[in-house]
Amino acid sequence: MSADISATIPQSASLRAQINEDWLAVIIGLLVFGLAFLSLAGIDILGWAVTTTVYTDVTKALAPFAKSYSGLGGAGALLATYAASLVVLSLGVATLGVDVKKFALAFTAVFAISYASWIVGSYAYIAAVTPAELQRFGISWSLKLTSEVGLVVALLAGVIIANFFPRFAEWLKEAIRPELYIKIAIVILGATIAVTAAGRLNLASSLLIRGIAAIVEAYLIYWAVVYFIARKWFGFSREWSVPLASGISICGVAAAIATGGAIRARPAVPVLVSSLVVIFAVVEVLILPFLAQAFLWHEPLVAGAWIGLAVKTDGAAVAGGGITEALILAKAAGEGIKYQPGWIVATTTTVKIFIDIFIAIWAFILGYIWTNHINKTSDKAQASEIWQRFPKFILGFIFVFAVSLWLALGSSSDVAKALPTAAGEANVFRVLFFTLTFFSIGVLADFRKLWQQGFGKLAAVYVISLFGFVIWVGLLISWLFFSGIKPPLVS
Repeated sequence: MSADISATIPQSASLRAQINEDWLAVIIGLLVFGLAFLSLAGIDILGWAVTTTVYTDVTKALAPFAKSYSGLGGAGALLATYAASLVVLSLGVATLGVDVKKFALAFTAVFAISYASWIVGSYAYIAAVTPAELQRFGISWSLKLTSEVGLVVALLAGVIIANFFPRFAEWLKEAIRPELYIKIAIVILGATIAVTAAGRLNLASSLLIRGIAAIVEAYLIYWAVVYFIARKWFGFSREWSVPLASGISICGVAAAIATGGAIRARPAVPVLVSSLVVIFAVVEVLILPFLAQAFLWHEPLVAGAWIGLAVKTDGAAVAGGGITEALILAKAAGEGIKYQPGWIVATTTTVKIFIDIFIAIWAFILGYIWTNHINKTSDKAQASEIWQRFPKFILGFIFVFAVSLWLALGSSSDVAKALPTAAGEANVFRVLFFTLTFFSIGVLADFRKLWQQGFGKLAAVYVISLFGFVIWVGLLISWLFFSGIKPPLVS
C-alpha cells in the first residue's frame, strides 16, 4: 500500500468514521437483502447479478443468476454487477467524505482484479472436486480446491501489487476498504445462515450456545497471556501492551482500535498494531484452512470454530471459514460423505459475531479500569461507551437472520420453497464482497514498509503468542465445545 502506514486502516483513525462505515455496511447489506427477497413476491430485481461456475471454456464461466435475464449473457451480467456495485458504493463512501471520483476509478481496477481472481479460481483443473465433475469436463485430474480458492488468488494478487507495484497500490487506496466490504458481506450472510439453520433448529441452537461459551473461555485466557508476554518478556508499556493483547486475542483491527481508544493511547499505537494483524491474517488464511482440511475434515464444526478463534480479522476469518468449508466438503465427498453446505462457515461466523460483541464490552471494562485506577482523570468511563463501540453491522446481521428465519419457519410452503433461491441471489453479492475483502487485505500487506516501521519486536510478540498458544488453545476449546457434532448429511 502507501508509504504512510496509517493508511492501513482507511477511515479508522477516528471513532466517528468507524461508526459511519459500520452503519453504511448495514444500509448496503439491507439494501441487497431487501431487493433479493422481493423475488419472493415475484419481483426479480437482482436476477441479472453475475455468477461464476466451474469451467474449462472461459466463455461459459459467467452467467446471470436468473434464467429470466439470460439475454444479458455472462459479459452483460458482469458489467451490470460492476455498474450497480460502483453506483451504490460511490454513493455510500461519499457520506464518509471520500473523493468519489478517485474512489470510482480505483474501484474499477479493484473490481476487475478481484473478480478475475475469482474466475481463475473456478477453472476446472483447480476447482473440480467430484468424479462426476471430472467426467463432465473431460479431465483426468484436478487440484480439488473448489472455487473458493479464488479468494486466495485475490489475496495473493493484492500481496503482489503491495510489494512489487507500490505506486499502483497507492493509487488503489481509496477503494481498499476491507472492513466495509466484509461487514456488508456478513450482513448479507445472515440470510444464508438462517435458511441453513431453519432445517435443523436444534443443531443451530446448540452451535449458538457453544459459540458463546467458546469465545468467553478463549478470550479470558488469550488476553491475559498476550498482555503478560508483551509486558514481561518484551518490556512494552501498558499503552502498547493493551492494544497488542486485544488485537492478537480478541478481534484484530477493531479490537486494537477500540481498546486503544478506551485507554487513551496515541493514535499511532492501534494503527501499527492493526497493520500487524492484517499481515498475520494473510499468513493464517494461506495456511490454516489447508491444515483444517488435512487434520480436521472428520470434525468439520471443530474446524469452523477454530478458524473463527484463530484468525483475527472479520474478513479473513469468515472468508477463511468459507475456504475451510469448501476444502472439507470436498475432502469428505471424496470419502463418500456428503455434508450439507453452510454449517462450517456458519460456525465460524457465529464465533466471530460473539467476538465482535465482546469488543464493546471489553473496551468499556478497560476504559473503566484505566480512567478510575491507572491513569486517573476526571473523565470517567460511561456505560454509553458500550453502545458507542458496539459494532453496528452486527445489528444488520441479526435483522437479516431473524427475518429470514421467520420467513423460513412461518410462511407458506411456496414461500419457504422460494426462500433458498432468494438467499442465493443475495449470496452472489456476499461472494463479491468477500472477494473484494481478500484483495484489499492483500494490498495492505506491504511487508517491506511494515518492516521499515520497526515491526520486528511487535511481530515477535505476535509470532510467540499466535503460534505458541493462541492457535492451540483455540483448537482445544473448539474441540471441547464442538467435537462429535456433525453437519447434516445431504439427503
